[in-house]
Amino acid sequence: MPLSSLLLPPGTLRDARVLLWTRALRAFGDGYISLLLPFYLTLLGFDALEVGIIITATLFGAGSMTLGVGLIAHRYRSRSLLMAASLMLILASVALTRTSDFWPLLLIAALGVLNPASSDVTVFAPLEHSMLAHAVTPQSRTALFARYSLIGSLVAALGAQAAGIPALLGAWLGLEPKAAVQSMFLAYGALGAASLLLYRTLSPAIEVPQDARRAPLGKSRKIVYSLAALFSIDAFGGGFAVQSLIALWLFQRFELSIATAATIFFWTNILSAVSFLVASRIAERFGLVNTMVFTHLPANVFLILVPLMPTLPLAILFLCLRSALSQMDVPVRSSYVMAVVSPEERPAAASVTAVPRSLASAISPTLAGYLLTLSVFGWPLVICGALKIVYDLLLLRMFSAVKPPEEQR
Repeated sequence: MPLSSLLLPPGTLRDARVLLWTRALRAFGDGYISLLLPFYLTLLGFDALEVGIIITATLFGAGSMTLGVGLIAHRYRSRSLLMAASLMLILASVALTRTSDFWPLLLIAALGVLNPASSDVTVFAPLEHSMLAHAVTPQSRTALFARYSLIGSLVAALGAQAAGIPALLGAWLGLEPKAAVQSMFLAYGALGAASLLLYRTLSPAIEVPQDARRAPLGKSRKIVYSLAALFSIDAFGGGFAVQSLIALWLFQRFELSIATAATIFFWTNILSAVSFLVASRIAERFGLVNTMVFTHLPANVFLILVPLMPTLPLAILFLCLRSALSQMDVPVRSSYVMAVVSPEERPAAASVTAVPRSLASAISPTLAGYLLTLSVFGWPLVICGALKIVYDLLLLRMFSAVKPPEEQR
């Protein structure tokens, strides 16, 4: 059996394989950037509040760019927009190595292409989601999104391990920590260049046809805006516990090295990856909305318990339990959004519902950074879990009766 048949579910166009490759490249870079960025900023002498502000800028910039692209996506080919975003990522990566002052770094962060989270919160994700939905049949849509998320999480786990490379470069080549981390930023730019070349190979078959491109949103506006509002709650809560801030908390609470933190996040990403394939099977049996809610609720309880743990092994255990469940909703949510809107609305719907993952969460890291300057208890994790539980219950109440076509019998 060829490898492509294992990666791609039945009824999937070959262009989807290109998008799986670009997701993998981006995930590898994001895996180590989310750990090295706060570490690098502490090397430059910034405190937790300043780190939180810069992470806020990355999320605010990503949200602003995603919203802007969503409003104009119906006018342009998604391939062109993805290539432009890749070019911006290359420029931002190089710029990170050229300055160590707060305000220039804040400006670079605000460009919106850097990712401080373990999941993809940048403009690339909604554009790729729209193209993936055009590359697959409705019956295989959730399975394809599960593979997309699986690859992202597995490769992000490897990327998290790569965060230990600067320490190796220091031991083998005698590089100063700052220079070693800067070399990883340049590698991030190289991954962006490779993605740009791959995007050039995409065909028009997975684009919205020119004659079908209309206003950003039409008959599905109410559903999309309602989902976006709910996702805002989820994203605002999630901003208190993005991977960069969890890493910062571990550095403070347990005085971990960057190499140890990299190993922890390698395994949490592995657990998340395994959960994606399980999620698609659960969704087939219980429905998309039920899968989103009833896997997310216990994960948020586990997160609330993390800062209550008195020792590092127990804290890691609950982080791992949370990771085994918390990301199951990711492919299911993406599939659901694409299912409940018309094909021509998918680029706008993907962008508008993805904006909360960046824009609505932009304030949270600053608040979390401030809380971490007051106490190392881990209040941001408690707040994150509580807000996400509120989101889960509201989603179940408002959308349990709104079913995608494949669930309507």
